[in-house]
This record gives sequence, C-alpha cells and structure tokens, in this order.
Amino acid sequence: METLDKRGIGMRVKDIRWVLTVPAIWTDAAKQFMRKSAEKAGIPGENLLIALEPEAASIYCQYLPTEKLNGAAEGFTMSEVGTKYMIIDLGGGTADMTVHEKKENEKLKELCQATGDACGGTSIDNEFFQLLVKIVGAPLMYSLSKDNPSAYLDLFREFETIKRTINPNKSGKVNFTIPFVAIDTLCEKNFGEDFKSTVSSCSMSDKISLRHDKMRAEADVLKGLFSKSMDDIVGHISKLIKQCEGISMLLLVGGFSESEMIQHAIQKEFPDIRIIIPEDAGLSVLKGAVLFGHKPDYISSRVTRYTYGIGTRLDFNRNIHDQTRLVIIDGKEMCKKCFWPIIKSNQTTTVGTKVRNRLHSTKKFEKRLVLPVYASYKESPMYIDEPGCMHIGTVYINIPNPSEYTLYVNVEFYFGNTELTVTTTEEVTGHTETAKFDLV
Repeated sequence: METLDKRGIGMRVKDIRWVLTVPAIWTDAAKQFMRKSAEKAGIPGENLLIALEPEAASIYCQYLPTEKLNGAAEGFTMSEVGTKYMIIDLGGGTADMTVHEKKENEKLKELCQATGDACGGTSIDNEFFQLLVKIVGAPLMYSLSKDNPSAYLDLFREFETIKRTINPNKSGKVNFTIPFVAIDTLCEKNFGEDFKSTVSSCSMSDKISLRHDKMRAEADVLKGLFSKSMDDIVGHISKLIKQCEGISMLLLVGGFSESEMIQHAIQKEFPDIRIIIPEDAGLSVLKGAVLFGHKPDYISSRVTRYTYGIGTRLDFNRNIHDQTRLVIIDGKEMCKKCFWPIIKSNQTTTVGTKVRNRLHSTKKFEKRLVLPVYASYKESPMYIDEPGCMHIGTVYINIPNPSEYTLYVNVEFYFGNTELTVTTTEEVTGHTETAKFDLV
C-alpha cells in the first residue's frame, strides 16, 4: 500500500478484495486464526476471502492452454464436462489433496474430503537436519542455529538447490557448499577436534566426506531423505483413488511438485494415470487465488470433512444415556455433554447450504446462550468428550429480553463455503444477527 501511495494511485485498503490462501486440510479454527490475524494487520473482514490452496490451483489450471500443461497430449483440455481429476498441492509445509469434477457453467465440484499431511518440502529439510545430527550431533546443530543463524540459513539455502535438482538417476557423489569455518569452530569448542576429524569418526563416514569448504555425500544418501515424504504422499493419493472412481489425471501443483524425485515416485506408483504439471507450478495457487477473488462461487459444492454438532444438555433418557451424565436443572433431569449433530461428515454441500436448528434456553432469565461447537471424525457421535471429537469454537447468542419462560432461537449454520458462518434469530422479537463465533 505504501508503494501505491508513493506512486500517487490513491488506492485504499477497503478498495481491495483481499484473498488469503490456506491448506484445505486446515481446521476451521486455523482458518479463523488466519482471518483474525489479517484483520489485526488492518485488512477489513468484509473485504477478505479465504481460499483453499488446491482449489485455487485447480481454478488456475482451467485457463491454461495445452502447451502450458506438461504431460498433456495435443488437443487435451481440462474444461470438458465430467472430467474428474485429483489436485495434489505440494507446498513447503503440507501436501494437500482433493478431487474435482468439471461441471457445467465452468463450475467445479469437490468429490471427496480433502486429505494430506505435513509432508511438503520442509519435511525434506527436517530429514537433512537429522542427517547432520548424525554427523555432528544435535547440540552442535542447535548451537549453529542460535549462535550463527546466517551460517545456518546459508547451509539450508544450499541444500534447497540440491533438493530441487537431484533426480532418481543421480549416482556417485554430490558436492555442496557448507559454512565450514562456523562448524569447524563449534567442533573445536565442543569436541576438541576439527570438523574433518568429527566427520571421519561419525557413523556416516563411509558415505560423507569433506573437501575444503564442501561436503561430499553419496547421491543415495541424499535421495533417501525423500523416502518418508514420498511414501506419505503416495499413500494419500492411493487413498483418494480408492475413494473416488473415474479419476483420469493427477494435477501436480506447488513448489515441491517441481522435484523430479517426487514426480518419479508418483509416476512409478500410478503408471496408468495421466500426470499433469503446469508451467510455474509453484505459482499456481497465487494466480488461482486472484481468479477465485473475482469469482468465489467457482467451486459449486464441497464435501464436509467432519460431523459438526453442538455441545448441549438434552432430556435424560435412561435407555440410552450414561447414568454418570445425569444432572438436575430447574428440577428436570438432563444429560450433560451431549453431541447434537448439525451436519454429518462426508456430505456434499452446495455453496451456502443452510442448516437450521431450533434451540431454547435451559435456565430461567438466561441472558445469553453459549453453544460450544464440536467436530468429530465419527458419523454419529453421542457425547462431546468421546474419542474423535474436538472443540472447534463457541457460538454466543445474546437474548434481548430474558424471561422466566423458555425462549426459542433459530440458529442457522452455513456450510459449503471455505469458512463456517452462523446467524441467529430470536423467535419472539425476530432479532437477527451474525453470531459471534470464537474458534479456538
């Protein structure tokens, strides 16, 4: 904004629609945290959209010509109605995947729950760190990061080049520059010997050596750093292929997708499925987010990842409820910590799907209803504290005119968007407001 001001454009923050991208596997609480952070930074909430990263990349690829899609045959198109494909967004922190089907009117439909894990590019950095720990030990590596952060960053910047260029056919030795002086000084301080002696006496000495300011490592050692991440990614892809029939292609996006090691692992495991990698795969999410900002309804429907429900008290039923959960409220037997389902997991919800629940006060002269919202991996959970349930936030509903009588409130939950929203209407007064939804 400062740059725009200096150029005399006069653009204001509220004149811009801001799009913030997040992994599709993030929880509602994580998305809300990002929204609040953006608002704290000065971005108006009403001008902010949350975009899911694999969705943004998928939208971007709809507009690319065949020559911009590596792996596409001549005449190939992603715009044919009925086409089913998996988007595999391999970023720095996460691998994020979902399946889309091309619908009419240029819409996309999500076919299954998004899945993924923390097996993106930085997981290879973690493996490299552990390799260095085997050579010089964890205390020395932590000392390097704390006492000489510039040398530590230089080391991992150098490894970033190795990570991007190494391929499955690489053999022999791989040379890369290291902050020799910084590490040598720490070796003298911690072990009473120079860096070269430390390397010679470590368990990896037959595969790793030093030559001046360079480390020489067997290519197989460096390729092995990718093994766990590749296995995790391939496992998630296999899971989605089993869930969704008719997937005709795998669309690889994100900076980590440019790794030949990752590409080869996926091609080897799924030889019968076409693999498409767009040009500038690392920018697919960024460019797709711009398109999403212009057309937020491009994704026509999504699949719920959890069963959502409210933590509440219900009339006690001795046939189904646990006796230890019995409480007496205003002389009435109630069951505490019940899970009242709003919508079940694995349901296809169109954008703006509204689920209405009629709730009521449970005490006389209650001024505010407090509705803890929970999510569960189970389809039909009974209690909010059973395994698989998690508290994702709390809805606060103000009651304008508290009474000794039972008051009813219609609570509407909106699903199918990238974020969960809630509105409430008090029946007697008709008072409607967007409920305060504090996510944890």
